[in-house]
Amino acid sequence: MRPTKAIIHLSSLEHNIAEIKKLLSRQTRLCVPVKADAYGHGAVQCSRKALESGADCLGIATVSEGVELRDAGIIAPVLLFSSPLGDEISEVVSRNLTPFVFEPFCIRLLEEEAARRGKTATVHLKVDTGMSRVGCRPEDAASLARLIVQCKHLKLGGMATHFAVSDSLENNDEVFTHEQFRRFTAAVAAVKREGVDPGICHCANSSATLRYPETHLDMVRPGIMVYGCYPGDYRKGAPVLAEKHPVNLEPVMDVVTQITAVKDIPLGTSVSYGRRWTSAASARIATLPIGYADGLRRRLSLTGFVVAVGDKHCPVRGTICMDQCMIDLTAAPDAAVGDKATVFGAKCRGAIFDAGALGELIGTIPYEILTSMSRRVPRIYRQFTAEGYPGDLEPRPDRRNLHPVWGHSRC
Repeated sequence: MRPTKAIIHLSSLEHNIAEIKKLLSRQTRLCVPVKADAYGHGAVQCSRKALESGADCLGIATVSEGVELRDAGIIAPVLLFSSPLGDEISEVVSRNLTPFVFEPFCIRLLEEEAARRGKTATVHLKVDTGMSRVGCRPEDAASLARLIVQCKHLKLGGMATHFAVSDSLENNDEVFTHEQFRRFTAAVAAVKREGVDPGICHCANSSATLRYPETHLDMVRPGIMVYGCYPGDYRKGAPVLAEKHPVNLEPVMDVVTQITAVKDIPLGTSVSYGRRWTSAASARIATLPIGYADGLRRRLSLTGFVVAVGDKHCPVRGTICMDQCMIDLTAAPDAAVGDKATVFGAKCRGAIFDAGALGELIGTIPYEILTSMSRRVPRIYRQFTAEGYPGDLEPRPDRRNLHPVWGHSRC
C-alpha cells in the first residue's frame, strides 16, 4: 500500500456524534451530512458509523452520492440537499431519496414519476431566508406546500432553510441569523395556517447547533462538527464559546506518510521549484511522497507549515510539488527512510496541525482542507476499543440500518 494514507478514526466520529447529541433535546433528530464523500472521509463507511452512533438520517448533495449509499445497502432516510433535474428524477424516486424542492416544475415532475412507479415520494420544502442560493421565497412557502399535499403521490416530509453567517461572532451577522430564523418560522406558520402539516422543520448547521439552541427545532444538520472541526469563528472565540457551549470534538482524519529519501545539503543550497527557499546553513532534508495532487495545497509552501516526525517539528522547505514535498530534519537528525511523518490530524495522536489550523495558514476553512484529500490517498478505517486499535477495518454490513420513525413538526 502507498505510504501516504488518510487514517479515518471511526471511534472519533462516534465520539463527536455523542458530543453533539449532548447539546440536543431527546426529541431533536440528527441528520449527518455525508456529502462530498463524507467531507473526504468516505461516505459509505462514515454513514454506517453515523447510523450506528445514533444519526436519524443522512444528507447528500448529488443524486450519485445517494446512489452510492443505496448500492452499499444503506436504507436509512437520505436527504438530497438540492433539487433534481432531468433524468435524475427517476433515480430519486426509485432510490427513495428525499429531495429538497422549491419550484412547481420539479414538484410536478416528481409527482409524475412517483405516479408512474406507483410509489409515494417524500420531499422537503426548501425556503430561502437569506442565502440567495436555492429555495423558495418565504411568502411562497404556503402555496408550494399546498401544491405538494395536493399531489397524490408526494408527501411533504419537512421544511428546511440554511444559515449564511451563523458561524460569525460579528454582531450584525448574529442579527442576520436571528432574522433568517424569524423568516423561516414565519414561513412554517404560514404553511400551518393553510392546514398543512410542515413535517420535520430543520435549519441548524454546525455553528447554529452550537450557538443557537432555539434553532434546533425538530432536527439539526451539523456537518463539520461530526468530522471533528469547529465551525467558523468558534476557533477565534473558543474560550468564551467553550464555556457557554461546551463540546469536545476529535478530528476524525489523520494524514500520514513516510520518509522516502534523506540528504544532507550545504549552506546556500536551494530546494524545490522556483528556488523559493535556500538553506542558511547546512541542513538535512527529507522527501515525503505527498503533494498537491494528493490534496496538500501548494499554497501551504513557505507559510510555516510543519509536519511531525515522531514528536519533532519539521518544517516544509521550498515549494510543495505535485507528488512530493521536502522537510527540514534539523530537529530530528536521526530520522531515516521509512520513518512516519504526520501531516495533519489530531494533536492527541501526534499531529502538529489539525485541518482547521492548516486552513488558517492559507486563509481557507477546514471543509476545503478535508475535501481536497485526493482519491489516490487510501482511506484506512480504524475503530478504537479498550484493547486499542484492532487493525484496519474492511467495509462491513450495517448493524443499524433501519428507517427511524419520522414524526411531525414541533416548530
